[in-house]
Amino acid sequence: MQKEVFSFGKGETVQGFYMIKTAVLRTSNANNRYIDMTIADRTGEVNGKIWDPDNMLRNIKLKDGMLVKLKGLVNEWQGQLQVKVERIREIRPEDHVRPEEFVPTAPHSSEDMLGEILQFVIRIQDKDLKQITSTLLNEKREKLMCYPAAMKNHHSIRGGLLYHTSTMLKMAERVLEVYPFLNRDLLYAGVILHDLAKTEEMDANELGVVSSYTPEGVLLGHIIQGIMDIDRVGREIHADQETVMLLEHMILAHHYEPEFGSPKRPMIPEGEILHYLDMIDARMYDMQKALTAVKPGEFSDRIWLLNNRQMYKPKAEKSDNSVGMDGSDSQASQTVEGA
Repeated sequence: MQKEVFSFGKGETVQGFYMIKTAVLRTSNANNRYIDMTIADRTGEVNGKIWDPDNMLRNIKLKDGMLVKLKGLVNEWQGQLQVKVERIREIRPEDHVRPEEFVPTAPHSSEDMLGEILQFVIRIQDKDLKQITSTLLNEKREKLMCYPAAMKNHHSIRGGLLYHTSTMLKMAERVLEVYPFLNRDLLYAGVILHDLAKTEEMDANELGVVSSYTPEGVLLGHIIQGIMDIDRVGREIHADQETVMLLEHMILAHHYEPEFGSPKRPMIPEGEILHYLDMIDARMYDMQKALTAVKPGEFSDRIWLLNNRQMYKPKAEKSDNSVGMDGSDSQASQTVEGA
């Protein structure tokens, strides 16, 4: 039986079908060539190494996003699991491998997630914000169905960009209940568009695997690309100039710090909320992912994206967060009735 990546353990030998998400030829300090790779399936990914590529890769040319059958030993290096690949070959027709079975994918279908996002677009009342948002969604619809939200970081899975956006919209909806003074239309449009230009920043295939950043992505980045898109569509529809400027500011400031790509911090409440919704969703995704393979009472590996922190999985089961059909807390209702 094939071992899933999330269940790999130190010291064990694994064998099966996996995706090579990335593969790069490097040179060690001792001037020896080796392949540094990312091995993945639907459950996660792990670093891998081929230390003798000249001999092992005589009959195979590794490419990002390809499916292979491999055998390797799971080691640990600097606190992270790593697979020393011992054998590797391309998949064959007789293997009867379906590529989508080996690609980390969002938990909901792309069609459903896009449908949820479009429902929020319908609720935008400002005609300029609605038209800018719907136009850009339609322009990038095909790529959106498979694109991840990042190459390696949070939501780097097939459909990850839609998943990230739809989750943020649900949080935004609840934030508006607490802070009704916020501009709902501007916040919804900002959430939908804040990362949309990642479809132009990265080069990804239909499996959602990013092979590289585009030249425009490297030289400009999705924040500038997103602002350019908004400006272009705003001019085409003769949108109100201040409306366009506020929406552009939302995109410009959502990374908050200059070192992360935002030359301005948010100067409107909606921009502040957008930044923290983005941070919350990214960090919750990374934390949940880190804890997937962790046993209760144990710690995860250190997570570079979270300032090299470890995550702890409590021994106690999580509380029941279910809500009654009428919107009330089911446990609270039972307590009152039994009093």
